[in-house]
Amino acid sequence: MTQSLYRNLSWLPAAPEKFSSECRAIFDEPSDAGVRLRQLADHALTDRQLAQLATSVSRAHTLGIDLNPLVPFRLGILSSSTADFSSSAIVGSALRHGIALECVNAEFGSVVQEALSASSAFGSSHFDAVLIALDYRALPLRTEVGNRSLAESCVRTALQYFETVRRALRNNGIPVCILQTLVPPAERLFGSLDRRLPGSLLTTIDSINRGIEESIAGSGDVLFDVAALAEIVGLADWHSATAWNFAKLPFSNSFLPLYADHVARLIAAMRGKSRRVLVLDLDNTIWGGVIGDDGLEGIQCAEGDPRGEAHRSLQRYALELRDRGILLAVCSKNSDDVARRPFRDHPEMLLREEHIAVFQANWNDKATNLKAIAEELSLGLDSLVLVDDDPNERHLVRQFLPSVAVPELPADPALFARTLSAAGYFESVAYSKEDSQRARHYQENAHRLDLQKTSLDLDGYLASLKMEITFQPFDAAGRQRIVQLINKSNQYNLTTKRYTEADVLAAESDPDRFTLQARLSDAVGDNGMISVVICERQECNWIIDTWLMSCRVLGRRVEWMVLRELLEQARERGIAKLVGVYIPTERNKLAADHFEKLGFRQCPSNGQGVSVWEMDVAAAALPVAPIAVRRSGFPPQFQLLESL
Repeated sequence: MTQSLYRNLSWLPAAPEKFSSECRAIFDEPSDAGVRLRQLADHALTDRQLAQLATSVSRAHTLGIDLNPLVPFRLGILSSSTADFSSSAIVGSALRHGIALECVNAEFGSVVQEALSASSAFGSSHFDAVLIALDYRALPLRTEVGNRSLAESCVRTALQYFETVRRALRNNGIPVCILQTLVPPAERLFGSLDRRLPGSLLTTIDSINRGIEESIAGSGDVLFDVAALAEIVGLADWHSATAWNFAKLPFSNSFLPLYADHVARLIAAMRGKSRRVLVLDLDNTIWGGVIGDDGLEGIQCAEGDPRGEAHRSLQRYALELRDRGILLAVCSKNSDDVARRPFRDHPEMLLREEHIAVFQANWNDKATNLKAIAEELSLGLDSLVLVDDDPNERHLVRQFLPSVAVPELPADPALFARTLSAAGYFESVAYSKEDSQRARHYQENAHRLDLQKTSLDLDGYLASLKMEITFQPFDAAGRQRIVQLINKSNQYNLTTKRYTEADVLAAESDPDRFTLQARLSDAVGDNGMISVVICERQECNWIIDTWLMSCRVLGRRVEWMVLRELLEQARERGIAKLVGVYIPTERNKLAADHFEKLGFRQCPSNGQGVSVWEMDVAAAALPVAPIAVRRSGFPPQFQLLESL
């Protein structure tokens, strides 16, 4: 089962019978080519079918066809083995993750030369990232078993090689490097002793991989742990001696769709496209049986019962996801009180009501309930993953809500959690303390909504929250979270510009850019970072390059306090005008009236859909809201003393 799950991407539905003709038909009506390409990609495809999709993407670029809403991304590939076979598969796989990818391969066997040469076709290209895909056979890993000092020298040399390539790419303007770990061979010299002996190939590769992982920390680069992926599917199956000998292919061609999907997941995560919400069906999904028919005593989710333990493993995995910040929701055709009983009263249930951010149990169709879940969480449908044992429900949701991820599930519930994990919907390239607290933030927000319902008026409600907002410039402590928000926020993001960790680091030290991060706490709890602003100085004005807000805090006048801070900081620096830019997208319509609501004056239109707004800094009245203000991290001359 493990082999077929990973080799066949079994969490995806089978490809349409007329896949090739559907690829060609995209160009008959190209206005929605991006949407249709993604829908075709969202199937379990062979390497040939992925190549067909890659050809369609290339043709669309040639014809000048807009692939909206797919996000463009340009990837360079530096490989010590044959990479041409993989690039088309990566392009095809990226479509299912919402990315219109362009791949450029360096010349075979010239990793360092291509990285160092700014004048080569590869070195002079402008990439969003470069994948450094080296095989252990390309490195001079010559050691002597038992010779610790020689082994350590070998590891240092290998890591210096990686660092040389990375530094050269940085010098050529590459913002992000994606570094693969090395996959060890399946053959062993000493058996179990290989992992203990200094100088064995296995211990040497292990040490290099640890060095790669450590070198990435805080650099803004991304780790692609191919070694772990190969271990999951089995080293003996991953490596194909024949493929290496004949074509210098670093792994079996049968795993190409899996490899390509993992690269695409990382790119999507870099662009903030990982899923955020796990939506769970109930009957025969998180427990065995039907609660409405079998009653509390009849459902199966207990230790000691094989079927109960199978369903319980999905509950455990869901809780682990919640602990790392993934929101949990329920979507079930059931009476609400009946559906909640196991969460409240069953002694063997791991999941409890307090773990669920949104509980939708009624007799509406699941598409309607999924829309309600997304709306209540102020997230897009493309943030949701639905786990449902019923194939008919899965089919209907895919048909009516294609942006919701719906994995195929095996017949055996013991494999539900493994299948969900294999699908990689929640891929992450970074992890912060605030990530782990995200689920709690949403739970607390639900409590705030309850408070609002009991308040007589909005002012009374806001005052009862006892809010306190903290402003500070970008810094090392908040950098990782800032990058996440910039790349994930869509709905209340005025320009939806995306920046890497290196870009954010550069903004911190640029005297012509003003940066601001805002955190909010209240009587209910800590909301964490809720707003990010980047202003760029042009003559005597600040151009608001980036202004995003967490949807969780909308309606609480926080945006007024961010504007107040911008005005006060601008006055201290002699800024004449704030110039706001709104770039409309399919996802940020919520922010369309942001500047108008705050009192900015609209400038003449440029005819391209982008609106520009101005505010005179000296003449503007400072907004007021029942929110206390703290500041930290500003230079002394700009550390304003006022506290509202």
